[in-house]
Amino acid sequence: MVARQFEKLAFASGTLAGVAIGMCMLVAPAGASAQSAGQVEFSRGVGFAQTPGQMPRTLGKGLPLREGDRLTTSDGASAIIKLEDGTRMTVRPNSELVLTQYQFRENATDNSMLMQLVRGGFRAVTGLISKNAPNAAKVQTNTATIGIRGTDFDARVCVRECGAESAKVDEKARPNSVQASAKVVNSRGEVNATDASGTRRRVVDGGSIYPGDLVETGSGTNAVLAFRDESKITLGSTTRFRVDNFVYDDKNAGEGRFLVSLLKGSVRALTGLIGKANTRNVGYATATATIDIRGSGGDIVCTGACAGEAGAPGTGLTVYAWLDSFTVAPCAVGSQPLVPGGSCNSTALQVLQAGQGLYIPPTGPMQFIANQPTIDGPRPDGVVVPPKLFSGDNVPENSEGLFVFVRDGHIEIATANDILQLGKGEAGFAGVGGETRRPNTVPKFLDFDKVPMPNSKNPLLVSVLNESGVKAGGQCK
Repeated sequence: MVARQFEKLAFASGTLAGVAIGMCMLVAPAGASAQSAGQVEFSRGVGFAQTPGQMPRTLGKGLPLREGDRLTTSDGASAIIKLEDGTRMTVRPNSELVLTQYQFRENATDNSMLMQLVRGGFRAVTGLISKNAPNAAKVQTNTATIGIRGTDFDARVCVRECGAESAKVDEKARPNSVQASAKVVNSRGEVNATDASGTRRRVVDGGSIYPGDLVETGSGTNAVLAFRDESKITLGSTTRFRVDNFVYDDKNAGEGRFLVSLLKGSVRALTGLIGKANTRNVGYATATATIDIRGSGGDIVCTGACAGEAGAPGTGLTVYAWLDSFTVAPCAVGSQPLVPGGSCNSTALQVLQAGQGLYIPPTGPMQFIANQPTIDGPRPDGVVVPPKLFSGDNVPENSEGLFVFVRDGHIEIATANDILQLGKGEAGFAGVGGETRRPNTVPKFLDFDKVPMPNSKNPLLVSVLNESGVKAGGQCK
């Protein structure tokens, strides 16, 4: 189209000067209006970048990229691009990717990124845009939209070629297991989690919570954590809650472990399959008492001395059972605060039936209460958990549609009919009919992809070694 318009302008002018004028008319406006998006860091084989209204540019190291560019790679070709927010992507062979919208300014609140994966696939390590705002970065395909929540992932639009790639892999496919202990649902306000290494991240609905994570809510915020064993916990506002130990096998729930700590604030707890199979393996720890929820539900409020703060009047630990029974083991005076999985030097074991509560003040005797404490959040037994939050399904690797594998972070796959939430180590699928599913195994064409990662230090060497059949473990560092 561009070439035909150029020829008409050149013919009408009849001179070389007219040719130059025609070229300027075609090229200058698009180039002037397109925002800089990044550049090419590595390329191999034949590939092009084309801004609307301009001639294609050959992909090569240092080539500037602009908003609106359409990137294409041929058979055997690939390219690694770096965008201005730090996002890195490897565009796979036989792929077509459009940088539909790209806006990034340091510390701006309206940064955004929208891409279109027309065919093929990519490998991505995302940057600041997706990390700073959960809805700011998306990739559209003909079957689904990928919502990027600050992550490291692969995406492939497959017809028949993906199944053929898997057939060439000798290794056995590994289970597509959900690594998360729980996922966030029904959140209101901003929720953050800090892992055991001290890395803090924002979590939204569908986001994963792992063992060792410290989950925090702010003022006016609440959220429900849905655990793999069907336990559900509502976090009230201004709450600090830690998952100390979670182990669950759906074939042997009685051997599972569910140990958590309420450091500050409030929770509304409903036990799941672990607690129903073995009550001794479920425990809620506070600095004031340990609480065993025996296949039941109740509320826990920890303020003042219980939260390591000044013991103002009316603060302390309040426990209230609204379903079945609780066992509360108050810590003896002078005993050490609880450690994950530990227990207090209890002086008096208290059993609470439904409708009964216990208040442990900073000083003075315990008090039995009949009134339920006020907590800003729904009772978890009334919260409906999305049906595909943890479940798997049979998805043949030659299926037509979008496949995604998440190495780290959180991805949402949304179609017109369905939504699938994926966390670290999970693969997902969206079919051409609008259905979403979590495959029972990680597709081998994703798990054993030979195309170099976008953060590879020597992508050419990685490509050559992989094509020669040398596994990653034998590569030079």
